[in-house]
Amino acid sequence: MGQRKWIDKFFPGIGVVLRYDRSWLRSDLVAAAALFTLLIPAGMAYAAAAGLPPVTGLYATIVPLLAYAVFGPSRLLVIGPDSSLAPMIAAAVLPLALEDQERAVALAGLLAVLTGLILVAGRALKLGFVTGLLSKPIRSGYLNGIALVVFASQLPKLMGVSGSGASTWENFERAAGALTDGGVNGTALAIGLASLAAIAVPKLLGWKLPGILIAVAGSMIATAALGLASEVPVVGALPQGLPGPALSGLRPADILALIAPAAGIALIAFADTGVLSRTLADRYGYRVDGSQEMGALGMANLSAGLLGGFPISGSTSRTPVSIDAGARTQLAGFVAALLVAGFMLLAPGLTAYLPQSTLAAVVIAAVASLVDIRTLVRLARMSRTETVLLIAAFLGVVFVGVLQGIAIAVGLALLAFVRQAWSPYRTELVKVQDVPGFHDVDRHPEGERIPGLVIARFDAPLFFANSALFSDHIRTLVEEAPPPVRMVIVAAEPITGLDTSATDTLVELDKQLEREGIDLVFAEMKGPIKDRLVKFGVGSRFGPDHFFPTTNNAVKAYRGIVDD
Repeated sequence: MGQRKWIDKFFPGIGVVLRYDRSWLRSDLVAAAALFTLLIPAGMAYAAAAGLPPVTGLYATIVPLLAYAVFGPSRLLVIGPDSSLAPMIAAAVLPLALEDQERAVALAGLLAVLTGLILVAGRALKLGFVTGLLSKPIRSGYLNGIALVVFASQLPKLMGVSGSGASTWENFERAAGALTDGGVNGTALAIGLASLAAIAVPKLLGWKLPGILIAVAGSMIATAALGLASEVPVVGALPQGLPGPALSGLRPADILALIAPAAGIALIAFADTGVLSRTLADRYGYRVDGSQEMGALGMANLSAGLLGGFPISGSTSRTPVSIDAGARTQLAGFVAALLVAGFMLLAPGLTAYLPQSTLAAVVIAAVASLVDIRTLVRLARMSRTETVLLIAAFLGVVFVGVLQGIAIAVGLALLAFVRQAWSPYRTELVKVQDVPGFHDVDRHPEGERIPGLVIARFDAPLFFANSALFSDHIRTLVEEAPPPVRMVIVAAEPITGLDTSATDTLVELDKQLEREGIDLVFAEMKGPIKDRLVKFGVGSRFGPDHFFPTTNNAVKAYRGIVDD
């Protein structure tokens, strides 16, 4: 393996640096500045939701971003603390910590280390293929669902309403209740709406200065100058300190207690991160490898756990902020992490003037870019099945949860695949005058059958669920053909799989046709399928004389038999 390929395989971020286009630098730096404004409050909030000191959320932001900049294959993905993981972290750690904050931090670090090791092992076993189950309709439904979930979670904050609901509809109910009961903080809402305008207007007018920076800086200046910090909810002062080891006091029993939660978190984190990474790659025209993504997420979790953080995953709220601000590569996340570290050292108290409604406006504006109505409209015109998959993913994410919604949609996609494979398209092939080859009789009813010969096609792999259907298809064609039938040719090029049940069915079919004086042969059967017949012990029954390289060769052989 060449040095460049080795770097791209194990350190894709470094590979990007080696090919870095200087024209990207300004965009990445601007995106880093925009992302920086959101990383601090988001990290603190998710740490608190997990029952941990807010500063650990900053450690779980800085360290993983630096690690992902080296190991991460996605140029645009931003990783860090996530709301979907916070309840799982709290449920795993707090019962073991017994209200000891220092022990809780150590347990959370251990949980991240175990999560990282599981993900790295998954990369070694090349389990990243699971993201291949996530088709475009599923990814589109997922992103639309995430957009609605995140919007609902930020709406009460935009209105200055404290707390948040446990579900999307509880958040909508909180917002509606605040409107009807007079619970809206008018000042906070005004700041939030002004922030939304500050974000949107520069984009509409084509300004180079990002609206996010205008909104955040403007709201902080206004809050400080007008003395609004006591009137509106604010983020609060930033805890001071840089990441460091925090794994003291752990016991071997803690590892056993946290293995199962770590496996669950690893599954959820990769499902969420894998979908987002693959979706971004498709949308912005680059490629990612699922196993490589799994390994990078593992290294990010491992480093977070070793340096005072907790389990993290891809961020569906911070990633759009970075993209919206013009990010081109992993450098945006890397620089944003350095800015957070610098800010923690130089100006820890400045966030005391940052209104939460401004942060809500930043997130709402960012997730708006995830909305994809065009795909839904397009699929509705083209495929009912794929439209159902998109809607199922959307409703699952909104009503059940991110991972559960994806699981529902993937399950439906697998059922659709099995249904298609169980009852695939099947037909008889006929000769069409002046057209080479043999063609579908349903599309060419004017075609002619060769007397005594049936040519069948079955467009699916043969396995236990459809082997009887294949046999019935052949038997039906034989029964409907003008007698006597002397040979059946199976145009086997579409048959890409074979299991033992289907092999037994083939043998039984061959015996039935043999009793009737009919030869069963195959044309264009793939080598691996022939190898399976030998492996399954029926190579002597289906010898070389049963196979032909093309359908034309098989027909010529039949005519030679007839002529004799």
